[in-house]
Amino acid sequence: MSSNLPSPATTAAALRTAVEQAMPRLAAISDVASARRPAAGKWSAREIIGHLIDSAQNNHGRFVRAQLAADLVFPGYEQEDWVRLQGYAECDWVELVGLWASYNRHLARVIARIPPEVAQRPRRKHNLHELAWQPVPADAPATLDYFMADYVGHLKHHLKQIWAVTAGA
Repeated sequence: MSSNLPSPATTAAALRTAVEQAMPRLAAISDVASARRPAAGKWSAREIIGHLIDSAQNNHGRFVRAQLAADLVFPGYEQEDWVRLQGYAECDWVELVGLWASYNRHLARVIARIPPEVAQRPRRKHNLHELAWQPVPADAPATLDYFMADYVGHLKHHLKQIWAVTAGA
């Protein structure tokens, strides 16, 4: 599984690049456009960025803990509730974007420091079939490398959603 995966340094670089490329586009989104919901029950750009902040926070802990554990078993979180309870829909857009960017720059530093042998070690026990954006079957081994690259894929997926919900705004 790990032979086709990027190293921690490569994943960290991809994360930094995604953040730096997104920043001018995010900065160009107006406060009004960031609050607009594309449809009833769908997240606004503010709420998507809030979700990405929550994802960074949760995965930060997971990536650190995984270096100290024999498995890749982590608690999940109620994503919809976290977004609602933190009131991201009412937050200032510029502040949210700044927090998102800062947190992900820090997370890129954390990822870059992970020794490749730790990141590439197959773990038979995991719950990435429940937590990963692109799940790993429960009966297949998983690596921290995979989970970190999956995090970056998840982030890029949600950035595309932001571009879609703010297009033309």
